[in-house]
Amino acid sequence: MIKYTLRRIGMALLTLLIITFLLFVLVRIMPGNPFPSERMSAEQIERTRQEMGLNDPILTQFTRYMAGVFRGDFGKGTSLYYGAPISTVMSTAISNSFRIGGLAILLGTAVGLLLGITAALHRGKFLDGFCTVFSILGVCVPSYVFLIFLQYTFSFRIPVFPYFFDDSRFLHSSVIPAVSLSLFTMSTISRFTRNEMVEVFDSDYVRLAEAKGLYGGQLVRRHVLRNALIPIVTVLAPLVVDLLTGALVVEKIYGINGIGKLMVDAIAGEGIDYNYVLALGILYSALYIGIMLVVDLLYGVLDPRIRVAGRRRGEH
Repeated sequence: MIKYTLRRIGMALLTLLIITFLLFVLVRIMPGNPFPSERMSAEQIERTRQEMGLNDPILTQFTRYMAGVFRGDFGKGTSLYYGAPISTVMSTAISNSFRIGGLAILLGTAVGLLLGITAALHRGKFLDGFCTVFSILGVCVPSYVFLIFLQYTFSFRIPVFPYFFDDSRFLHSSVIPAVSLSLFTMSTISRFTRNEMVEVFDSDYVRLAEAKGLYGGQLVRRHVLRNALIPIVTVLAPLVVDLLTGALVVEKIYGINGIGKLMVDAIAGEGIDYNYVLALGILYSALYIGIMLVVDLLYGVLDPRIRVAGRRRGEH
């Protein structure tokens, strides 16, 4: 297990380094001006480029940039929050997006698993039909539409929660966006759990366990749910990244200063702030690679055959 883990970590780090280099090159060769041209003369822009080392060879710039990244320094913005360290601005956005996204993940996964298990255990009955309809609606209705409905109902008609995000009342303000963001995850997990569990219920080894007298919760825990979790973990991984990095429209509508809103501001400001775009691109990539690494390791825990097969391939 240790060799399997170290090998996966090494591959993840190498992949992240390659992606970071490609992002860096693409951002540097993008057309356009990263500075607010309306407020800076051509001489000022050229002087600023010289001061920031943007005229140096690309490998020199990348080496200098990565040295700063290893110290937690992503540089400064060229147009957005001009002069403020990117790491400082991003820390607030990351905190907001991660906390709200974390609540959405917990709620969506817990309720989705509960609905999926309920539907599978009552296959062909009313509860199965109800959970199926809920899953279809949850996938079809966008999160921001559900957010507007919750705002109107629980902020305007019944003023229980704030109409917009309030940093001073973080937990209270997080309920509406977290619930709206969790809807798609909830529906997806419910649908996959139900389908996978039904498939496992029809397998030969479960029939054999039932023939030996194993029923109820013990059968579900030991044989059905464990074997159904692998594809569920797979589909959950990209959903986790989306929720942690924030939904662009939801953050914009509810006034949340998160990662999604920061990315929109960096692209749609006076000038595209390439430094923010690069830093946020690295963050997205690191999150996705990190989540997929966790999924790989969970595969080895849930099904040791995957770990053994990987070791045998390495030997050959």
